[in-house]
Amino acid sequence: MNAPVQEQKSRDQSLLVMGYEVVIGFETHAQLSTRSKIFSRAATAFGAEPNTQACAVDLALPGTLPVMNKGAVERAIEFALAIGAHIAPRSIFARKNYFYPDLPKGYQISQFEIPVVQGGAVAFYLGDEKKSVRLVRAHLEEDAGKSLHEDFVGQTGIDLNRAGTPLLEIVTEPDMRSSAEAVAYAKELHKIVTWIGICDGNMQEGSFRCDANVSVRKPGAPLGTRREIKNLNSFKFMQQAIDFEVRWQIEEIEDGRTIQQATVLFNPDTGETRAMRTKEDAADYRYFPDPDLPPLVISPEWVQRVRQQMTELPRVMAQRFVNDYGLSDYDATALTQSREVAAYFETATLSCGQAKLVSNWIMGDLSRRLNAAEADIRACPVTPLQLAQLITRIQDETISNNAARQVLDVLWTATDGNVDGIIEAKGLKQMNDTSAIDKIVDAVLAANPKNVEEYRAGNAKALNALVGQIMKGSQGKANPQQVNALLKQKLG
Repeated sequence: MNAPVQEQKSRDQSLLVMGYEVVIGFETHAQLSTRSKIFSRAATAFGAEPNTQACAVDLALPGTLPVMNKGAVERAIEFALAIGAHIAPRSIFARKNYFYPDLPKGYQISQFEIPVVQGGAVAFYLGDEKKSVRLVRAHLEEDAGKSLHEDFVGQTGIDLNRAGTPLLEIVTEPDMRSSAEAVAYAKELHKIVTWIGICDGNMQEGSFRCDANVSVRKPGAPLGTRREIKNLNSFKFMQQAIDFEVRWQIEEIEDGRTIQQATVLFNPDTGETRAMRTKEDAADYRYFPDPDLPPLVISPEWVQRVRQQMTELPRVMAQRFVNDYGLSDYDATALTQSREVAAYFETATLSCGQAKLVSNWIMGDLSRRLNAAEADIRACPVTPLQLAQLITRIQDETISNNAARQVLDVLWTATDGNVDGIIEAKGLKQMNDTSAIDKIVDAVLAANPKNVEEYRAGNAKALNALVGQIMKGSQGKANPQQVNALLKQKLG
């Protein structure tokens, strides 16, 4: 499972050979899972007919006033608690002024000087190495509408269904040094917001949108000029876009040109980024406090109520898996990548009592099969209790590991597979009768004097050839541990 990371490390090292360090920061817009918009009662459901979910407030009709959505605030509090951030007891909303046709007011209601979430960090693994990315802030804001070009020849259509949809914009420090690290961070952030249920994480529908700020510099030099890659909607494209942008910036500098700050888009068909517009600075937006919204006040009691209602956090669950089940930090972190995987692991472990074996099977055979099918654990045809029963039969030496994989093959396609029934039907029971194994061992030793001689002469590999012959003679049913013990005993 580390092959892609190793490949990316090689790619990153090749960039460092050229004498440049990559610097990456992220801005992520997570659409909050409220049923109504952040300042109005209009619905937020995806896929509605254009302009059917935009009310007078979203359209900025004269005389309308925004009213804060309590659910959006509580989701911001949950996120702050999940990442160990400071929750501002008093934060304010500002008007971010710019004009696009899909922004009816001519400004976006956001937060600037005092965001609701301040600081915090996201920890994750890159291969076997633990990393951490510091967050600057996470602030509440409303989304804009959507401009539609493809269906309107020579014209642009406007859909205001998204206008006013609640967003939490999550901003990092420029702490990442490779595209692999950036993707690992984005995946961990995605896990956190979906785990605690504040965002559905659907990247294709725009619920989780990432912007990567990328620059390069000579090691130890000041930060270079950044270019922002907008709206990366898949982890695969994210890595491709960053890799291309890094190479492009290095080539520009090497050719004697200067990098201009800009907003760029990634084209997955060509694998290239292209400039969309000059990047604005904060001063360009003319922020000022929104006079229609009072300060947002969050009391300690409110925070405590939200804390008590939250589910067990992934990092807390991972530590519990280490403490209660004796797993390594790496295994515990891998098993808490999603609530479904964690629940699968814990159900199977409580049934068979073999935490490490359950972990190995989930991260090994099950993951390989699910990845090949491009499915997640929710689509796994083998239930946690079936896996637990399979592991129990390995532990009590009813079947070998190889036989267990044959049972798994059947379970994967059976609609109602029973582990013991499959073992019986396929004749997979392991041979544990010492006397029967002893006869096969004697026959193999007699038929392979050359291997016996080589082993006694010090060639340890000759033992493997003898074991293979014995397993073949027993049709794979002999207990490998007994076979090895008997062989070594007879060979002296």
